[in-house]
Amino acid sequence: MLSRFLLFFVLLISFFSCKTPTDVVYFQNAENLEKIKSSNSFTPIFQVDDIVSIFISATDMDAARPFNLMQGASIATPTGEAGASAGSGAIPEPTYLIDEDGNIDFPVLGTLKISGLTRIELKEMIKEKLKIYIKDPIVSVRLKNFKFTVLGEVSSPGTYSIPNERVTLIEALGMAGDMTIRGKRNNVMIIRESDGVNTYNRVDLTSKSIFESPVYYLAQNDVLYVEPNKARVKESVQRNNILGVVISVVGLALSIVTFATR
Repeated sequence: MLSRFLLFFVLLISFFSCKTPTDVVYFQNAENLEKIKSSNSFTPIFQVDDIVSIFISATDMDAARPFNLMQGASIATPTGEAGASAGSGAIPEPTYLIDEDGNIDFPVLGTLKISGLTRIELKEMIKEKLKIYIKDPIVSVRLKNFKFTVLGEVSSPGTYSIPNERVTLIEALGMAGDMTIRGKRNNVMIIRESDGVNTYNRVDLTSKSIFESPVYYLAQNDVLYVEPNKARVKESVQRNNILGVVISVVGLALSIVTFATR
């Protein structure tokens, strides 16, 4: 009886563990030494609720100083160290939260509409406005809160923040510890929000075509979801069914014992 039970258990484990290379191997149709030139040219744009740092410099820093003031706000030095203050001697690097109308309130220049602009476009816009105040202004712009979320069948699901503005789908999965063996590699979903509208994109990581996908580079606040494969879903259903049976049997046994002891 024991040997039959052990055989059944081994077969059950084998059933759930059995995977073919086509299910789990990435980029299967890429040839050895094949060169793939990506046509992707993703450039992030600023959105509502983004936090942007803008630092103005020039040969005459006294002329640039009024444009770096941000009273009552958290500021950072140009090296990225938080906690500096206007009176500490270091030139502050103010940060701005883009409001619901897509605007920021910039010293001297007033309200600036920056949502929908790229980093380069914002730099050029501010530089043009500064020309009447400063000779040869230098504008440094950084997005401070670039983040994305990875959910589903990965080793470490969660929300990740990065110090730059460019991360690939492959890098994002690597930060989340890669997919588990139960992840569906040919149907990974990327959910992207833009102007209040969600767009759902599905990609196949078992094919080299992933490098040509329009979502190969993630955008701010993207959600990456790895769907469980059929074996994982079946395993979960069977586990719940077994648990239900066990609870029912235990409940029935308790009922019989209670009835018999009366």
